Amino acid sequence: MNPLKIYLLAIATLVLPMWAGESKSLFDGKTLKGWEGDLKVWSVQEGAITAGRIDQRAQRNEFLASTRSYTNFVLRLQFKIEGTEGFVNSGVQIRSERIPNHHEMAGYQADIGEGWYGALYDESRRNTILAKPDPETVKKAVKPGQWNQYEIRANGNRVTLKINGIQTVDYTEKDPKVIPHGKLAVQIHGDGKTRVQFKDLSIEELP
Repeated sequence: MNPLKIYLLAIATLVLPMWAGESKSLFDGKTLKGWEGDLKVWSVQEGAITAGRIDQRAQRNEFLASTRSYTNFVLRLQFKIEGTEGFVNSGVQIRSERIPNHHEMAGYQADIGEGWYGALYDESRRNTILAKPDPETVKKAVKPGQWNQYEIRANGNRVTLKINGIQTVDYTEKDPKVIPHGKLAVQIHGDGKTRVQFKDLSIEELP
């Protein structure tokens, strides 16, 4: 073999394990192992993490959170939200923490729901929309009432969101006080007759 090829292969052997991302499943489709939350709210139904009913109003925001924290990653999952009465809304928390002695979590949320799809919200921290897609982008990306894929990339101070392969926001954090580390979580929002489900959750950690 050409000496140059041998050299390049040797370099690749050393470098690739450090940089090549490996996707790991976060949900086994049967149990909530690796997650914590109110099991009166969260359960596994039809092979999906499930909360809420379309004939019963959710009393308050509830979160099912990962038991470990993450820094830089690509999170991929499928979501489906159903409901027509009240504030039918959900979201996926990243780099978040539970507020002590409270049901809320604080941190970035990839939003889900009519008027909120694909937006990046700062839940229980700055309480504001950090970035939001235009309506035409949402219309192209979202399949209402069906399974949709969310891809959430957090790398350094940059967060990008995609729904069904269409990018909705590209946000760069400018506040140095915001910690780029924390738990993942899925949410059901209060005050809506809502059923939300999540499946095929996987994470690819980045250097």
